[in-house]
Amino acid sequence: MNASTMIFLLRPSKDQTGILVLPIVAFAMVTTLVMTVIGGAQSFWGWTDPEAPIYQILATIALVLLVVPLTSLGGAAARLSARRRDERLSTLRLLGVTPSGVATLTVIESVLLAGTGALLGGVGHLVLSPLIGLIPFRGGPLGQSAVVLSPLNILIVVVSVLVLAAVSAAIGLRRVSISPLGVRMRTTATKVHWIRAVIAASVLATAFAVISVFPGAGGYVATVVVIAGMFAGVLAVLNLVGPWVLKVTATNQLRRAEKPERLLAARLVLDSPKSAWRQVGGVAMSSFMAVFAGTGVSVMSTMSDAGAAPEDLALVTDMRTGLIITLVASFLMVAVSVSINQASEVLDQRPLHRSLHHLGVPLDTVDRARRRAVMSPLLITAIGSALCAGVLVFPLMGLALITAPLSLVTIAGVVMVGIGVVWISTRATQPLLARSFAAA
Repeated sequence: MNASTMIFLLRPSKDQTGILVLPIVAFAMVTTLVMTVIGGAQSFWGWTDPEAPIYQILATIALVLLVVPLTSLGGAAARLSARRRDERLSTLRLLGVTPSGVATLTVIESVLLAGTGALLGGVGHLVLSPLIGLIPFRGGPLGQSAVVLSPLNILIVVVSVLVLAAVSAAIGLRRVSISPLGVRMRTTATKVHWIRAVIAASVLATAFAVISVFPGAGGYVATVVVIAGMFAGVLAVLNLVGPWVLKVTATNQLRRAEKPERLLAARLVLDSPKSAWRQVGGVAMSSFMAVFAGTGVSVMSTMSDAGAAPEDLALVTDMRTGLIITLVASFLMVAVSVSINQASEVLDQRPLHRSLHHLGVPLDTVDRARRRAVMSPLLITAIGSALCAGVLVFPLMGLALITAPLSLVTIAGVVMVGIGVVWISTRATQPLLARSFAAA
């Protein structure tokens, strides 16, 4: 089979243009947010006065809290509409195309889509930079020149996005190469092992121990690096253990299901726990960040009530500004993640919708099942992520600040906003589901 035939077979049909559009949009949004977040954080590292280290520590924590989830979202963007792509790839394998040929075509396709999105994201960063430069810190705006990334740094981010897309595509090819017929016939199920929970518990325990000891034992730079690394590690393992938790929860719900939509919702999660996690992973990161927001609000309230000096009150004002920016960026991340992944799921599950339609299952039942498959895991996801964040914050802030009324109200408010964003996103994609049913 020649290359032109392979490319023709790999090309999506006219009704599957979303397979190309969704990853491009996702990568564009991810790249824009990553560049903007890094650009905002870099502005603090040019300061050298005595108060600069405080701003730099807070900027580093905010950077980790945002960039790690955004990197995860980038990986999810590379896997958008994965099932439809897997079916096209498995067709090539069954027609005799070698695994290396399929791998080469897939990586090239993913890199091209990621590159297009990354370039659009770079343009978005340049457009947003003047607005970000107007944000006031220390009595004056940051300035566009302080927040816009240099051409070299922009190139580094774009190359990182391309590498992430290529690696994600290569990892996703494993099951196509091993069992193309199983993929085509939809007989292979995504597996998540309980070892994920063991790894997550080990990383969390290690992070708690290190954060408890290191701030008093290391220097300033080493302390910032270690604490940021521990936060990043725990955020990473949340994505590792999340699918396993959803699998266990869905298995229990399947046993107790008494209504068609509950049964179908549990089966949707069990069909691909990793895909189900991508629907709620943004809220997990938002809940993780909510604990830091809550304790930050408590710290600022304590400083204000204690009659702090003018320079300390200025720091409180800047902390409040940074907190608002971080939360807004977090909600944008949740909105992008949930909306794009919801649309992708509807596109991926068109064959399932067609089968359910032919079996006489009403659209309302499928829609309720789809929304339940997303909303049901949200509570355990939000609570679990907040508890993990609490474990990390406890050695630094203490239990009193974490459980202060103002802190708890802030945490609850942030979590509820995140859940509200998910709910709105599931409602917004309902017309797409209706068109998918109509096409059946």
